Amino acid sequence: MRTLLTLTLAAALAAGWGQPAGPVRPVIAGVAHATIQVSDLVKARKFYGELLGYPEVASADRTHVAIFAVNDRQRLIVRDGLPADRDERFVNLAFEVADAAAMRTWLVGRGMQASQPVPDAMSGGRRIDVADPDAHAVQFVELDRTTAARPAAVDARLSRRILHAGLTVKDAAAADRFYKDALGFSETWRGGRPEGVINWINMRVPDGTDYLEYMLYPTTPPTRRQLGSAHHVALLVTDIQQALETVRSRTAADDPNHRANPNIGTNNRWQLNLFDPDGTRVELMEPWTVR
Repeated sequence: MRTLLTLTLAAALAAGWGQPAGPVRPVIAGVAHATIQVSDLVKARKFYGELLGYPEVASADRTHVAIFAVNDRQRLIVRDGLPADRDERFVNLAFEVADAAAMRTWLVGRGMQASQPVPDAMSGGRRIDVADPDAHAVQFVELDRTTAARPAAVDARLSRRILHAGLTVKDAAAADRFYKDALGFSETWRGGRPEGVINWINMRVPDGTDYLEYMLYPTTPPTRRQLGSAHHVALLVTDIQQALETVRSRTAADDPNHRANPNIGTNNRWQLNLFDPDGTRVELMEPWTVR
């Protein structure tokens, strides 16, 4: 009996019973928004608002910013002012958190720099700003549910969810130290072209099913065209053929997006790539693999 009691106590101590609880990482629920810069906001509104069918959220500065509601927790934010010689069109990528202040404390406790939480109407809540190892601007947003966009009278959305977003990564191990070790993201898939080469790594958020896609460029920096494709958002659609028919019904015959054709990606899912007027890719993807 004494031996059994000793073993039980040892197991309890090993499991942490009776020890002070350590800090708990705040919930990271999914992709909150992506902010994209464009050269012509009128043309961008036609792409994001008319072609993709997203309603525009009220904004204090509609002259320079357009905010599109994908759903009540996800947005695409479009800003004007893109210089003709700038290759980068992605401004920032944001993830939804349960508590912005707690997320800042978590990051600072791991030796990272993070801004104080501030109200941000464009994000739809309070946000903090950090930079990942590739110097991408990353935000964590605590959403204010009382300001969620009201559904449009006619729902014209091509997709109702941002499934993932892609960011260029030079060193996957360095990115993992931030996204995997500090934030709790987990790898779900990796692949590339040709077979045997790894170009992409999918990292799922810890408390949801949205994910970040590492777009690997370990040696050569991406060109302007490659950058527009690498820094992208992927929208979930249940029927790629129906999405294709909708795209063609909303575009003129001479529009490059009218001539886009679906393909089966290396992840064995149907995909359709569209491009905004400045070359930023928006990927449509089915949720299941091809049978």
